[in-house]
Formats: sequence, structure tokens, C-alpha cells
Amino acid sequence: MTNIDNTLALSRAGIDTYRQPIVFMREDCHVCRAEGFAALTRVEVSLGDRSVIATLNVVTNGGWLPEDTAALSEEAWAVLRPEPGDRATFTHPEPPDSVSAIRAKVYGEALEQDRFEAIIRDVLDHRLSDLDLAAFITACAGDRLSIAETVALTHAMQAAGETLDWGDAEIYDKHCVGGLPGNRTTPIVVPIIAAAGLMIPKTSSRAITSPAGTADTMEVMAPVSLDIPTLRRVVEAEGGCIAWGGKIALSPADDVLIRIERPLDFDSDGQLVASVLSKKAAVGATRVLIDVPVGPTAKVRSAKAAQELERRLRTVGEAIGLTLTIHQSDGTAPVGRGVGPSLEAQDVLAVLRRDEYAPADLRERALDLAGALLDLAPRTRGRGRTAAAQLLDSGAAEAKFMAICEAQGGFREPREARYHAVVTAPAAGRLTMIDNRRIARTAKLAGAPRQKLAGLRLLVQVGDRIDVGRPLFEIHAETLGELEYARSYAEAQADICMIEDGG
Repeated sequence: MTNIDNTLALSRAGIDTYRQPIVFMREDCHVCRAEGFAALTRVEVSLGDRSVIATLNVVTNGGWLPEDTAALSEEAWAVLRPEPGDRATFTHPEPPDSVSAIRAKVYGEALEQDRFEAIIRDVLDHRLSDLDLAAFITACAGDRLSIAETVALTHAMQAAGETLDWGDAEIYDKHCVGGLPGNRTTPIVVPIIAAAGLMIPKTSSRAITSPAGTADTMEVMAPVSLDIPTLRRVVEAEGGCIAWGGKIALSPADDVLIRIERPLDFDSDGQLVASVLSKKAAVGATRVLIDVPVGPTAKVRSAKAAQELERRLRTVGEAIGLTLTIHQSDGTAPVGRGVGPSLEAQDVLAVLRRDEYAPADLRERALDLAGALLDLAPRTRGRGRTAAAQLLDSGAAEAKFMAICEAQGGFREPREARYHAVVTAPAAGRLTMIDNRRIARTAKLAGAPRQKLAGLRLLVQVGDRIDVGRPLFEIHAETLGELEYARSYAEAQADICMIEDGG
């Protein structure tokens, strides 16, 4: 019997595939031929006691990849940690146990917690392909997850990572379900709560379907990729932090699922609730405020949809031991002026610095939310909003924000993009609506959130009287191509800013 050599030397491709292990092999590679590997085959790469399941990309012009060598993406390289001269073994992996559970969900079967646990375990072990993950996310979209399944998925996602223990301390947290461009209240709320002497270890996601997530905006001003010891140090020193949850092993499967949700450009109530509440439980929160903006072009479009989401949130929160407060807010128009990481950061700083031109709507929303959280604390119960306003107006919140930034690695002032273009009013009248979704799409086409300086700045508010040719918003981009792409889209959207009443 002839032994087949299915080993290859390893090299570092230097390609960031964002949490997706990829292996590159030449099409004339002896391992590819011997094992019958083809493009997009799932391949198990083993090195000593470490292994990773990666997706194969086949190199048809092998000039950059030496013979007898496989190249690893950054994610795969980080898992295997090879030394110079190491050779890895390449084989077909065993089929993942959870594929049958995903198929069952696709065909409408309700899943028990053990099957969700199997799926989440295989997600974290990279045993599922992107096609498997897309099928799972799609099968759970809309109303396809029952409340019982949402509880089970939430438990499975939390159990897959660490849960922080803060002893007997009450831990506060907040989250906005999203869908409202510019609604960047967290970097204002967190320092208000921390300045009040409460603990609020805030972890946030990067954008899924929006032009900026809290982590994207905060990263403009300070590092957000904190590990757990650093997060603990910051919170113990300052009472709060604003960190990227993807760096921390708290509900770690969530960030993998977000990577798939982003290009699909949708998420569902069940997955949203499981994502949010698993992270709140994992960070050790005990009292959580959920902001639900409601409006015709927001993520939650009607009072009925808001009630259904609130019911799911409360039921799942109670099942996993969280005390939830649900705050419904006006979601009819974007908040503040900036849309996009750097532009939203400028709005945040204007509010914290009590600038006379700071967006009043962003300030008032942040005070509403901070006040609702402070109403949950014994010392400020019943006067939360007054206490929040005092902490903001006195400069205590600004000082606390700067201290948090310094503890996380140092503060940076937001910068401006190189290229700007103004979109003007095609008609005269009163501005009656700004379309959240099309404003968000314009900012994304300009490059946000990938390009931190990209986005747009609103120059008008609902209710303004508008003359023909008045500037409505200014698009910011880091390249001319993205600027023109975004401007062409915006100018083709006649009702992106609804102007009525003609005169």
C-alpha cells in the first residue's frame, strides 16, 4: 500500500478575510489532485494539536505561490500559529453534525436548544461554510423563529463564550435596535451613567446594515478592540467603557453571524433579540434599557411591529434573568447631522462639549435614555433625567468620556473626508420627511462605514421651509469615485427628502 503525502509547507498570504479561514493552493498541487479538492471545498488543515477548517481558493496562475506550499489567510494563520518550516496535513473534514439541524430549520421544523448549541459550536469551530451560515440565517429570518426558539438560541449563543462576573454590583447597559441614521446616543449615555457612579461596561457591534455602528463611531475617537483584562481595567478605573464586542469572547458566534448578515442586508426579530440579549447577559448586565425607534422608514416601522418586538424582548429577557426597560422613540427621521463614523463622532463631541451648535435632537435623545437608566438606580430613581442633564451640563460627562478614551488607549479628534458634494432641493415647500433608508444607503455608497470619514451631513430638518436650490445634505467621501456614485444615487431619489406644499 502506497502512502500519499498530503502535507504542504505553509506561508502567510497576508489577506484579511474577516473571521473566515481561507487556504490558497495551486491548481497543480499534488494534494489537490490526490484529495480531489476543488475551489470552495472545505479543507481541514492540521498542524500538531491545532487544526482549522478552511475554504479552499484555487490559484490558477501559481507564480506568487511556490510549489509544495499552501498560503493561509490571516484568520487561519492566527488559529494554526505555524513556525518557519512547518508542514501541515490537508484532509477532508467530517461532515458537521449541525448541517442536519440547519436543513430541518430550512424546511420549517422548530429546533430545540441542543440543536442550536450544535450549530453555534460548529460556527465557532469554522465547520460551517458561508453557504451553510446563509441558509441558517435565512431560515431564521422574518417570523420563522418562535419565542421558545429565540430563548434557546440566546442561551446557546451566551453559553458559547465567557460571561463576566462583577460580583454583587448592579451592571447597567443599553442598546438601540437600530434603523435610524445618526442615532449615536451610546457615547453620550455611557459617560453620563459612569459619571453618576454606576457601572456600564458597554460592548457594541460594528455596522450590519447601517452606515455606522457604535463601535465604528467610537473607533474614530479611541481604540475599541479591547481584550477582557483591558475591558475590566477600564471599567474598574472609570466605571464604563465603549468597546467592540467582536474582540471579546462574549457571545462570540454573534460576530461570525454578523459577517454573513451584512451582505445579505437583513436581520430578523428573533436573531436580533438573541444577538442583543446574549451579549447583555454575557457582559454581566443586570439592568438593561432597549431603545426601539419606530417610524415608516426605520427598522421597526409600526406600533404593531414595535409591540411584537417588545413582547419578544421581555419574554426572552425574563427567561435569561435580565431586568429590561423598553423605550420607544421617534424613528421618523435621522438624528443629529452626521451619518457615518467620523461625522457622527463630531456630533457626539459637540453634545458632550455643550457646543451651542450641537444637534439638539441627539442631546435630548441621549438625555431621555440616560435618564431612563438612572431611574433604575436607587440614588436617582424618579429624577433620572434631571440628574442626567446636570451631569452633561456641568461638564462631568465630557470629563468622564475623555477619561474613558484615555483608559482605552488615547483620544483622537475626528477628521474630515477629502471630497465633498452638496445635494440641493429640486422644489420649494416644507420638508415633511427624510427617508432613513435612502439616507443610509447614500452614506454607505459614499464608503461608510468601511471608510471612516465617509458619509453625509444633513443641512436641513423636518419642518424647515425649503427654497429651490437650498442645500439639503453634503456627501463626504475619501475617493472621487465613491463621491460620484453616492451623489448619482441621491440625486435620482426624488423623495429622499420629501418637500411638499409648493411655495
